[in-house]
Amino acid sequence: MFGDLMGMMGKLKETQKKVEEAKKRLDTIFIDEQSADGLLKITVTANSKITAIVMEDSLLEDKEQLEDYLLVVLNKALKKASEVSQTELDAVAKVDLPMIPGMDDLFK
Repeated sequence: MFGDLMGMMGKLKETQKKVEEAKKRLDTIFIDEQSADGLLKITVTANSKITAIVMEDSLLEDKEQLEDYLLVVLNKALKKASEVSQTELDAVAKVDLPMIPGMDDLFK
């Protein structure tokens, strides 16, 4: 019984290490998103860090339009980043571990 428990604890620590490595790797995955007309382009990492914002000068003339563009494009980019991140972390966390109730909460 204790051997199984010790083995499971070892697997848990190993998986936690893999999750941390995956989180670091997510900083190297870039997601590019742009407005439909290409006037605004935003790049984020899979860890949802904004790395670049490029816009046409014409957007600077209308504050409300710029705000709308930023909201739409940022939300699309961050949604994609979240999906990529979740997929990567799920793949790492679920490979070696048995299904234990509440285990999913450890990797969020």
